[in-house]
Amino acid sequence: MSLPTDFLTQLQSLYPPERISLSRAVREQHARDQSAHDPHLPDVVVWPLTTEEVSQTLRLAHDARVPVTPWGAGTSIEGNPIPVQGGLVMDFSRMDQILAIHERDFQVTVQPGVLYKDMNKILARYGLFFAPDPGANASIGGMIANNAAGIRTVKYGATRDNVLALEVVLADGRVIRTGSRSVKQSAGYDLTHLFVGSEGTLGVITEATLKLAPIPAHVSAAVARFPTVADAAAAVFDIIGSGLDPTALELLDATAMRILNTDPDIPHFPEQPTLFMEFASSHEAALHDSLELVRDICQEHGAEGFETGVSRQERARIWHARHHLFEAHVRYFSGQKFLVGDAAVPISHYPELIARTAALMEEMGVVGSLLGHAGDGNIHTIVFYPPDDLEARDRALAFNDAFVSLALELEGTCTGEHGVGLGKRKFMAKEHGLAIEVMRQLKQTLDPRGILNPGKVLP
Repeated sequence: MSLPTDFLTQLQSLYPPERISLSRAVREQHARDQSAHDPHLPDVVVWPLTTEEVSQTLRLAHDARVPVTPWGAGTSIEGNPIPVQGGLVMDFSRMDQILAIHERDFQVTVQPGVLYKDMNKILARYGLFFAPDPGANASIGGMIANNAAGIRTVKYGATRDNVLALEVVLADGRVIRTGSRSVKQSAGYDLTHLFVGSEGTLGVITEATLKLAPIPAHVSAAVARFPTVADAAAAVFDIIGSGLDPTALELLDATAMRILNTDPDIPHFPEQPTLFMEFASSHEAALHDSLELVRDICQEHGAEGFETGVSRQERARIWHARHHLFEAHVRYFSGQKFLVGDAAVPISHYPELIARTAALMEEMGVVGSLLGHAGDGNIHTIVFYPPDDLEARDRALAFNDAFVSLALELEGTCTGEHGVGLGKRKFMAKEHGLAIEVMRQLKQTLDPRGILNPGKVLP
């Protein structure tokens, strides 16, 4: 779009020259995330420092009907922050302060631009950490907007489960506060969790109070490999059903293991479907007993190898490689286009989802991997195809549709943690039915002029 002259003049009076840019190079940096979705250039980028600046900016945008897209670290992979209608991108990277650490309450209050890994390094001095772990060094604002999860969701929950209170600026510039620092809350509608996962379409987060966890005293990892992904998934179901409470439980198919082995910094693993598991306890003996029970379960499901006692250094390298497995896939299939799938089902349906998805990949002739946060019923697919091969592209698209339809058939969801963004909008009506109309009414109430991250979430 072309920005109204009065709007741009007012914006330039609000921000000093070093915190507003019309440069094409800067706008291109804010035109795409890490997904394969097409980039869209914004018309202007600003870097607010305070809630008041965010409020004034939104008031101006609301009056001028200029689209506004909040921007965290740009690490999402579903097109969530792509400014599809141009307009203004609000980059929160300079609102990056830890405002208060409430050590005795296991809480922290932060601005949205704080980066997850950087924050946890500081919190470690207090023996605490923010548990949701998306892998990338995402911003807290982005994690809240997308309800990010990751490898530790199985024990600690997703971001939504660890947010106590928010400060949010509405589309017209009004500032509201939701929730409180009390862990128990029953007063009024749960507005906090309305904004979590809304992808910046209902309001813009400028402050968050998060629930923390103590860093475990004793941690150990286990690695188990299986003949098939179905065997591995069946073991997952029994591990969760046994009440063992892993802190992480990841499933990787043989292709994913082959690509993981391209990382020179980790031990070489057999290229078989594999579970990476982590368990923690305040007592070393209890941890040992848990690992022995896990060994028995895995062997009952045909495990052909089971290793424990992975050193802290090796464990850190394995998780680092797992976190960067998406980028490793992109390098491995260099020059090819890709589609990323992200679905989740009840854990009782997880073995069926894995077995049928693996069969779908083979039947439809797509090339890629199955990997995911198995402990909470979440699986990712990554399929690749040559950019000039239209038939392969159509197969990849058809596979992705079939995969999501399968997850919905199994009482699951079209997205477990990546958010709706651009790629999952077409599945929303099928998943939510008439509830979509309630979502539209909420959007209309909170953003009547449709300026907040337009083109996302709602079909």
